[in-house]
Amino acid sequence: MERMIEVCAGSYQDCIAAYNGKAKRVELNSALSVGGLTPSIASLVRVKKETDLSVICMVRPRGAGFCYEKADVEIMLEDAKILLENGADGISFGFLQEDGTIHKEYTKKMVCLIHSYQREAVFHRAFDVTPDAFEAIETLIDLGVDRILTSGQKPKAMEGIDLIKVLNNQYGKKIQILPGSGMNAENAKIMMNYTGVYQVHSSCKNYKTDVTTAKNGISYSYLESPHENDYDVVDVELVKKLVDSIK
Repeated sequence: MERMIEVCAGSYQDCIAAYNGKAKRVELNSALSVGGLTPSIASLVRVKKETDLSVICMVRPRGAGFCYEKADVEIMLEDAKILLENGADGISFGFLQEDGTIHKEYTKKMVCLIHSYQREAVFHRAFDVTPDAFEAIETLIDLGVDRILTSGQKPKAMEGIDLIKVLNNQYGKKIQILPGSGMNAENAKIMMNYTGVYQVHSSCKNYKTDVTTAKNGISYSYLESPHENDYDVVDVELVKKLVDSIK
């Protein structure tokens, strides 16, 4: 398989930066400050109209974990349907039970919906908080999931590289393994060569300043110093560097 980069994008502008950096696929989110939430339809439509990127859309209604109320699930399924009807090439999602195991019923519903549009079903890093990675991946394979985004059940993918290698060696012919968290131009090729995966997921993050973030003793900052007046963005040069690094 040809090696490729998926860029984690939080906006239309991030997608354009990824495209200009020669990435082939993005995961489109909003609110990356809380790990990524469902993006706007307008951002998806514009990206599909202006680029040839493959766009995987996050479907996540809130921050924190992945154990959802029934109403959340109904909204997530409706969001996924709307995104698919507006050109999403796949949906990234995750459903867990209170004990951290895969919620089979909800996952199956989402997979069936996505596959009814002939698109990709991606289970995101909710996988990384499951109690048994092998039980979880076998469940996801049985449910028809196409790809798993994972850091190898560690905070950073390089820390979980040994588990990623085992999962790819044992299950890679049945489901795609996509390492993510802390991937960059310095370690992506190492990850690929060691584990046998052909794709990685990266934020390629830099910062821009919004001078109105803090005024009159009021602050809307979400980043720590020295970026307290900044917001994070995809850096086109970091994307180019990462794409070049895996050749």
